[in-house]
Amino acid sequence: MKIAIFSTQAYDRRFLDEALAAREERRHIELAYQEAALALHTVALAQGCDAVCAFVNDRLDAPVLEALHQLGVRAVLMRCAGFNNVDIEAAQRLGFFVARVPAYSPEAVAEHTLALILTLNRNTHRAYARVREGNFALDGLLGSNLHGKTAGVVGTGKIGLATARILKGFGCRVLGHDPFPAPEFGALGTMVDLPTLLAESDIVSLHCPLMDTTRHMINRHSLAGMKRGAMLVNTSRGALIDTPAVIDALKSRQLGFLAIDVYEQEGSLFFHDRSGDIIEDDVFQRLMTFPNVLVTGHQGFFTVEAMREIAEVTFGNIECFNAGKCSTNEISP
Repeated sequence: MKIAIFSTQAYDRRFLDEALAAREERRHIELAYQEAALALHTVALAQGCDAVCAFVNDRLDAPVLEALHQLGVRAVLMRCAGFNNVDIEAAQRLGFFVARVPAYSPEAVAEHTLALILTLNRNTHRAYARVREGNFALDGLLGSNLHGKTAGVVGTGKIGLATARILKGFGCRVLGHDPFPAPEFGALGTMVDLPTLLAESDIVSLHCPLMDTTRHMINRHSLAGMKRGAMLVNTSRGALIDTPAVIDALKSRQLGFLAIDVYEQEGSLFFHDRSGDIIEDDVFQRLMTFPNVLVTGHQGFFTVEAMREIAEVTFGNIECFNAGKCSTNEISP
């Protein structure tokens, strides 16, 4: 069996090769690494492959799936939890096996969420730069205690629960919102409606899938309903946030702080070295001018434990496809 791995980075090779070599029964699998992202103009790179393995910014809309099907590809393996970039109805119509990695060390993303909160709150990124230049002044570095603050967790899946546990450990009052609340959240905080969570929270952390109902859930209306000066954190999907609306809220001081590990138009930016390029995304560039904004390049998942889990689950999905078995990780409309 041959699999085309799109959007490949060096770390993908490391962990997939490690998982491939770990079991003798996987030796018949050939991995064809492609640095290019999957799109209609790169489909030909999957020639001769039985499956493709894709990541968050690869395109798997109907035209791409139809082109893959014509090449003989019959399986789509997402090495991530999100699948908003896959046309599931088209995949089902064409008979594709589609599976994802629904949970890969939820603690990895939760801990990165707290790293963003703590960094932005205590200005450690600015302090680091100052001290390296011999500047030990404290002006402009004033933070506040997390203990006693109200933190709102929007989405109480595995990552949301892991985040809530950490926030509770810091002594925060934790509020949660989810149309399908996890029973375990009851031991961590209080479930409320979204307007209440936004109005009462000093920190709002998003942990939602991207769907029609959640796209731009943080918009001009919801931002106006937030506690003035609150912090907004997004380590989930970039399009949960209407970025121009967030910029206006930052300018008016309605939003006090913004920390994001994802960005709606990240496809042309993230996972690549753009330090020598002129970044033409004016919205992103405007975000970077705010001293109270912290951006990381979609690294919340990036731990050794999570990468190993992604590789293992991906190979488990491959084995289900080969055996003609159903997988609990299959995606259907």
